[in-house]
Amino acid sequence: MDLIVVGGGPAGLATALHAARAGLDVTVWEQRAGTVDKACGEGLMPGAVAALAALDVHPPGQALRGIRYVAGPRRVDADFRAGPGRGVRRTTLHEALREVVLASGVRIEQRAARRIEQGEDGVVADGVRARHLVAADGLHSPIRRALGLDRPRPGHLRRHGLRRHYALAPWDDHVEVHWARDAEAYVTPVSDDLVGVVLLTAARGSYDDHLAAFPELRERLAGARPAGPVRGAGPLRQDASARTAGRVLLVGDAAGYVDALTGEGVALALAQAPAAVRAVTSGDVAAYEREWRRLTRRYRWLTHALLCSTRVPPARAALVPMAQRLPWLFSAAVDALARPAGKPGHPGRPCGNTDQSVDNQGL
Repeated sequence: MDLIVVGGGPAGLATALHAARAGLDVTVWEQRAGTVDKACGEGLMPGAVAALAALDVHPPGQALRGIRYVAGPRRVDADFRAGPGRGVRRTTLHEALREVVLASGVRIEQRAARRIEQGEDGVVADGVRARHLVAADGLHSPIRRALGLDRPRPGHLRRHGLRRHYALAPWDDHVEVHWARDAEAYVTPVSDDLVGVVLLTAARGSYDDHLAAFPELRERLAGARPAGPVRGAGPLRQDASARTAGRVLLVGDAAGYVDALTGEGVALALAQAPAAVRAVTSGDVAAYEREWRRLTRRYRWLTHALLCSTRVPPARAALVPMAQRLPWLFSAAVDALARPAGKPGHPGRPCGNTDQSVDNQGL
């Protein structure tokens, strides 16, 4: 076998699909059965929509025209210049990818990878030999930890995400980002009668406790039936010292994650997947580390800059008014988010001496 992909979420499935189209013999291992759900914002940036279309994956959802920042009565919009994004239920995205992957002849097995051994000519995962292995096993990747690539950062801000869906017709074709003192709320229409609301915060409390910080949004949702349970994810910040170890490559959230603040998770995974396959087919695994840095640089800069600028309450309160006064700057930032990962852009360096890298070689 050429490649084992551990993890059957979007990152793993996209990697497997690129590998199959490159002529590799590939198998996906996913320990959970059926469709996999996850707490995420469910808004695909235009770059992610384009990357999926290139794979002939077209998940149904709601067209997204841009992003709107909201803070009380203040609001500011920026439309995507690269075409519409799409609000898509996580389960819908997973089903669409899985269908195309299976149609390509890739095997998907329900199993976990508990023991990984490496030699000069291959990887052995639980007794199964392959030339390479891709770990796309999520934010808290057991493989990243087992390989000694996990790099905890004690004392850093520990933000979590909480998501709930509401049976409610969307009221806008933008992703709304509502700002409060200690949290953000991300509102994404995902179908004609369903809206997803994700709360990001480092504060303790229940979903409803945090939703109370957004009275206008809570009033908008009043009377709407919650469509399913609250799902959580976090801590969001996860660091890796490297993206490769021997013949193992980390893809998606397993490769390191700063925060969900800019909503680029799926787009980054879809960009990393073909880069990992190129490294495997060329026999130059080290090239993936360099490509990963290039692909994620804009995300890391923008996310660190936003986290730094919103950590202090006065600066946080000034964010939306400043975007109103400088709409060109807000529009440029949204355009940078909307572009496919790795396309040129110069968002500037993050602030201060804090968290300037998710690896030990800097940005």
